[in-house]
Amino acid sequence: MMRKGLFGLALGVTALMAGCATAPERAQEAAVLEAEVAEALSLFKEQYPVTQAYLEKSYGYAVLPRVFKGAFWVGGAYGKGIVYEQGEKVGYCSLSQATLGLSFGGEFFREVIFFADWTALDRFRSGQFAFSAQATAVAATTGAAAKADYRDGMAVLVMTDAGLMVDASIGGQSFKYIGAPQ
Repeated sequence: MMRKGLFGLALGVTALMAGCATAPERAQEAAVLEAEVAEALSLFKEQYPVTQAYLEKSYGYAVLPRVFKGAFWVGGAYGKGIVYEQGEKVGYCSLSQATLGLSFGGEFFREVIFFADWTALDRFRSGQFAFSAQATAVAATTGAAAKADYRDGMAVLVMTDAGLMVDASIGGQSFKYIGAPQ
């Protein structure tokens, strides 16, 4: 019974975080996000050379340059990013995550999601895309958590920025997409 309450609390916190604006509200915020995305891609290319190959062969990709994750049994995460289609910015996205399990600590991480084709990108944009279940043990060093394999038309790279997190939990990431103004 207590676990259901804790999971409900995690979902509630995530719902509150998800209420934050997905797209930048001012031009200055958009410029900062674009600079963070450029920096994140540069770091991914440096740390994981496979990044360049994914960028070249993927139909599109989403870059979340700074996601915060915190947990004490119940966890949550939130971050914002930019979505690209064939190399052109097409919109903004946000990530919300709720977890329950053996989770302690906090961390910042970066995440890039590569879409193999239009169908995978469209599924992401329509809100029908989510990750579930995870098991990671991340130390305070950059690059300690990485996974890259296509699954259902998508591949993911994750790079830890800072923090200390032990995580063997059940939960999931959900995403929200908003198209960029023309």
